[in-house]
Amino acid sequence: MSYLDTLFSLKGKVALVTGGGRGIGQVVALGLAKAGAELVIVSRTGADETVKLIQNAGGRAYSLLADVTIEKEVDAALAQIVAKSGALHIVFNNAGICIHKDTLDASIAEWRQVIDINLTGEYLVARAAGRLMIEKGIKGSIINMASMSGSIVNVPQWQASYNASKAGVIHMTRSLAAEWAQYGIRVNSLSPGYIATPMSVDTPRELKDAWMPLIPARRMGDPEELVGAVIYLAADSSGYTNGSDLIVDGAYTCL
Repeated sequence: MSYLDTLFSLKGKVALVTGGGRGIGQVVALGLAKAGAELVIVSRTGADETVKLIQNAGGRAYSLLADVTIEKEVDAALAQIVAKSGALHIVFNNAGICIHKDTLDASIAEWRQVIDINLTGEYLVARAAGRLMIEKGIKGSIINMASMSGSIVNVPQWQASYNASKAGVIHMTRSLAAEWAQYGIRVNSLSPGYIATPMSVDTPRELKDAWMPLIPARRMGDPEELVGAVIYLAADSSGYTNGSDLIVDGAYTCL
């Protein structure tokens, strides 16, 4: 095994990915498995395709059904992971949604839906994982999915609920990192820019055309370009990286 393989190896680790049925979650789950981790994919609708992709690549994976906004379901899923895998070392807290709608047109129900999934859902998963890691004496890594939208205001689309939720994720991450550092648990966030996923297929062409001049890289990112960042944050080699927000955005937030 080479030095780099050792540096970023996840062999012997159990990793949980929420919202891993497609898009970024699916790609990252496959990447974590290729780095040696056993994967547990948690979603509301199932993740059979992701599990098969990992198994076909020679990895180990299974899926569980749970709604990240329901505390009892989150706790039950974590209990199943311990019963089946014996431990949990890595969490990629990825489940999320976005509603592009002007604030005056958006309903309170839509605001609550975005906040419940993107912020409260990540909090419930992180809390359950943190409790488990502390009880088991595991020095784990929790990676919360944030967004560059937690640091900037996107244009020309308006999405106050999404932006607020991701800003909340970034500061929640810092708060948990400071609180749990004493247990050897690291909590960091990942803030992608515009990424080409199945979800972006439904994005109106006029929005994409407006984004491109604002991105110094002049393109959207590929989901695969997030895998290395997640593996770095998950691996023991990033042991002193804690409370950080890793931005992967083609230099968008530099302007």
